[in-house]
Amino acid sequence: MSRIGNKPINIPENIEVKINNMEISVKGPKGELTTAIVDDRIKFEISENILIFSRSSDEKEVKSLHGLYRSLVSNNIIGVSDGYKKTLSLQGVGHRAAIKGSDLEILCGFSHPVIYKKVENINYEVPDQNTIIVSGIDKALVGQVAANIRAIKPPEPYKGKGIRYEDEYVRRKAGKAAVSTTGA
Repeated sequence: MSRIGNKPINIPENIEVKINNMEISVKGPKGELTTAIVDDRIKFEISENILIFSRSSDEKEVKSLHGLYRSLVSNNIIGVSDGYKKTLSLQGVGHRAAIKGSDLEILCGFSHPVIYKKVENINYEVPDQNTIIVSGIDKALVGQVAANIRAIKPPEPYKGKGIRYEDEYVRRKAGKAAVSTTGA
């Protein structure tokens, strides 16, 4: 039994959900997203502002797809109504970010600034030089862009320098100096 797939999705008043063939389009105040249901063993229907997903069999693959599609559509509804955002923090002396035109310029210890190009439907904010906020309506795209920015200079375990998520914990290691020198 898919517990996630069986949960009904309440559709808020300001959200419009349309079903054509095997596509679910969600339109709201922030934009529009579409999810294509590629497996015909998953059925869906709208009744009284509630979207319900069901499946045709209890095979393991069908159960997992049941929960997957329900989660994707639920994320789309939240995205077009509220949106998603990820906050990144730059740690280290001289590490800073700025917006240049529509692109993001990051100085993080390299000999040159790193320019991260603008991604369609994603907004960047730099409230201060050590914080980057990535926001948009597509949860997967916001997460992927934030991960790509973090991958420019991931936090290292000795001094903690690099780009990290706001709530990320970086496990620190002791350096060479912490090891006792009782050798030859």
